[in-house]
Amino acid sequence: MHLGDLLQRARAASHQLRKQPEAHRNRALLAIAEHLEANPTPVLQANLQDLEAATELSPAMQDRLRLDSARVAGLARAAREVAALPDPLQGSRALGPGRSGIQVSRRRVPLGVVAIVFEARPGVVIECAALTIKSGNVVILRGGKEALRSNRVLVELVRDGLRAAGLPEDAVLFVDDPDRAAVIELLSASGQVDLVIPRGGKALMALVDQHARVPVIRHGEGICHVYVDADADLSLATPIALNAKTHRPGVCNAMETLLVHRSVLVPLLQVLGPALIKKGVELRADLEALTTLGVFGCPAQEATAADWATEFLAPILAVRTVGSLDEALAHIERYGTRHTAAIVTKNADAAERFLAEVDASCVLWNASTRFNDGGELGLGAEMGISTSKLHAYGPMGLTELTAEKLVVHGQGQIRQ
Repeated sequence: MHLGDLLQRARAASHQLRKQPEAHRNRALLAIAEHLEANPTPVLQANLQDLEAATELSPAMQDRLRLDSARVAGLARAAREVAALPDPLQGSRALGPGRSGIQVSRRRVPLGVVAIVFEARPGVVIECAALTIKSGNVVILRGGKEALRSNRVLVELVRDGLRAAGLPEDAVLFVDDPDRAAVIELLSASGQVDLVIPRGGKALMALVDQHARVPVIRHGEGICHVYVDADADLSLATPIALNAKTHRPGVCNAMETLLVHRSVLVPLLQVLGPALIKKGVELRADLEALTTLGVFGCPAQEATAADWATEFLAPILAVRTVGSLDEALAHIERYGTRHTAAIVTKNADAAERFLAEVDASCVLWNASTRFNDGGELGLGAEMGISTSKLHAYGPMGLTELTAEKLVVHGQGQIRQ
């Protein structure tokens, strides 16, 4: 199908969907969950074909692509969780009277037609469909070639759920074309697409910068940091760092750089170094950390300047020694990507400085970077993690898929 026809269908579905009451939108999400639970086999078969064809992907990227029974069940659960959240379109916010006595309020409304461009993560189909349906938006999904078969099956299950609930099936549309020309057309579709959310690496962002003619909220690189402070509880630091790096090293909220205060470098690496090596992590460290790791028999290589600026998306970790909180903050300011950063410390003053001064969409105190996730943060799911600041910063949930319009109640006032 020509993309122009698809865009027209999206706009028509948007007019219908925004009129639907919350009960109908929730009914669609529950129907989608039921269709997923009743039909896992075609999803898993399609995903297996994608995996068999994706031999060039790294193990971490294959993990992003992979669906199993537990992950499919998790997607159904996410749809139900979104259905259970409060309606983002319900109610209004009173602003008080204007100068003439008119009563002014704000009411949340859908953005309209949202396009999302993503790569090898088929679960995005369900999460994004659930959020956009609940918030009264139409979504156009354009996934990468690696997950094409999985995406097709998942989109059809979503559209089956919409039909079963009596909602327009074109509330969720799929660009069945992996050519980047389709991305350029979406980015250029002024007046037809209200927002594009790109989720990908530097090549995709460069394409966005060159061709975007519609509003864009970036889900950009995740060079995520964990800083272990001089006053850290090392019994917390080791499991936090292990989880942040090894839980799923190929995802955007995985730690890529570990910053360690010099005063705790030896006792931390004595325990953490061997634990990381046991998990298969390749270590790239500055000279001070490299020497310490060598004392404890941990193979590592000297880090280069490029390592501090790299999103590895793999079991590779850069380790740097710092002499102060200020030095840690300066490093994150230089190399961070506004994604996620965590501090491990018992010092509340140091923690508050870190939380206030680090420019990232999610900052954490004594917790893993892996918590920067819509589901973990109570949003049900996410469209992506915005590293922009207009108008969303961090995981994009239901509220971030709406805007506020002004509503005025008068009694015949006219402006003088």
